[in-house]
Amino acid sequence: MAARMCKVTIDGETREYKAGTTYQEIAADFQPHYEHQIVLVFAGGFHLQELRKTLEKDCELRFVTTGDAIGHAAYKRSMCFLLVKAVHDAAGHDKVERVRIHFSLDKGYYCTVEGSVGLDEEFLKKVSDRMKELIEQRIRIDKRSVHTDDAVELFHRHGMYDKERLFEYRRVSKVNIYSINEFEDYYYGYMVPDAGCLKYFSLHLYDEGFVLQMPVREKPEEVPEFVPSPKLFHVLKESVQWGDCQDIETVGALNDMITKNDMREVVLVQEAHQERQIGEIAKQISEKENTRFVLIAGPSSSGKTTFSHRLSIQLRVNGLKPHPIAVDNYFVDREHTPRDKDGNYNFECLEAIDIEKFNTDMEMLLRGEEVYLPVFDFKTGKRKYENRPKKLGPDDILVIEGIHCLNPKLTEAMRDDCKFKIYISALTQLNIDEHNRIPSTDGRLIRRIVRDARTRGSSAMRTISMWPSVRRGEEENIFPYQEQADVMFNSSLLYELAVLKQYVEPLLFGVDKESEEYLEAKRLLKFFDYFVGIGSEYVPTNSLLREFIGGGCFRV
Repeated sequence: MAARMCKVTIDGETREYKAGTTYQEIAADFQPHYEHQIVLVFAGGFHLQELRKTLEKDCELRFVTTGDAIGHAAYKRSMCFLLVKAVHDAAGHDKVERVRIHFSLDKGYYCTVEGSVGLDEEFLKKVSDRMKELIEQRIRIDKRSVHTDDAVELFHRHGMYDKERLFEYRRVSKVNIYSINEFEDYYYGYMVPDAGCLKYFSLHLYDEGFVLQMPVREKPEEVPEFVPSPKLFHVLKESVQWGDCQDIETVGALNDMITKNDMREVVLVQEAHQERQIGEIAKQISEKENTRFVLIAGPSSSGKTTFSHRLSIQLRVNGLKPHPIAVDNYFVDREHTPRDKDGNYNFECLEAIDIEKFNTDMEMLLRGEEVYLPVFDFKTGKRKYENRPKKLGPDDILVIEGIHCLNPKLTEAMRDDCKFKIYISALTQLNIDEHNRIPSTDGRLIRRIVRDARTRGSSAMRTISMWPSVRRGEEENIFPYQEQADVMFNSSLLYELAVLKQYVEPLLFGVDKESEEYLEAKRLLKFFDYFVGIGSEYVPTNSLLREFIGGGCFRV
């Protein structure tokens, strides 16, 4: 009996393949036409598939490469699996209690190994060599589906207690288990078909662990040099240690807290921890002589506005008189705003700010002169001016907030000894489990979806569509200057995703299934399936989280 043939259309070209042919085999035929490695495929519209899947009917295919956001994420996820497998192989499975993939650092992930393993250059080379060996062998990454109860038992048997804990709260009946030879694990999201796709990486000893360095999406065949960020690393490590101290390392642990403990107390402890940190920053500012300008910068949805209010209260406790100023009020008039490559106004570039006017006003205030400060009218696209002038007294201090506040060009005319620079970001310290991290960008996107819907009437689809542009602006204007801060503050709260779940899920369900944004909405909805939700009644009115969910005591 002749094999059934299926018609496949790719980039306008139609070919015939036998039913049962893997997408990986088809990808091999088309790989020469693509600049980067093919790792996933869209089959019949927006249906994302792994390349191990087989062709069953006529369809149109659209390949995903490591140069695409989804493909790049699959590359990094698969590389983590390869790393964990190689660590066990290099050390011996009996010597490794667990490998923890903690957080992003530079262009990679900071990892630690627990157990009787001597982590040094020699061991790291053994791990790297084993990874390269598996890559050279193009070892398969297989997937099988098992019942959730069987998965819980499997994770317990393998000593993967974080995953065991996690899946005790899953309501789905099946779990996908990935394997490299005999080594089995669970990963949140799609994987590449084999280790041969994972050619580019490097390992670097750092602090008590090491960094798995990987390519960026824009250059997927190039591993960038590892450039440490000691200040950022310090605040990230402190955040992880705080989560460990609270016994809330992972989502499963958080779910246990929600279902078996007094959640009101858990929330209040997290809030008290942040309040203490803000108080310590205010004390540092008050003790630094000549400080007149507190400069606060951070990426979107970091909670900069609420933080500046809470910091101002703590500055008052320390005998100072803070006055908030938003750099956005120094936008140039709309007709002079630069445009991006698509012809849209680029409000995130430094040239959108009237730097000369900003510096002139700040210098006049520093000299004790009266200044009429601008207020930007976003409806008319022009500046207005306050009715009463501002004048700094001996105990007055300006709290200035804006995305460019750490860029030296913004404050080039101001004396450095008068500045105190703060970098704030929501650096998610909670992970799904020991091998599946929650990117900080996901936490901030979720915050922004909720806030935009509440304050601007924006749909989740619109916020998701704008997010890549927002991220590009952060990469250009914020992250290059973060290490210049005097202090870094992590605005993420261990419990916040359990609260945000109730707000964001209805918005994500509203995303059109035929839209390009649906795949991201679907991914986030699946992500929230891991969480047990809680209400917002426990969240204090001065919490940073109130900037996003509403009901706060500050005018933000």
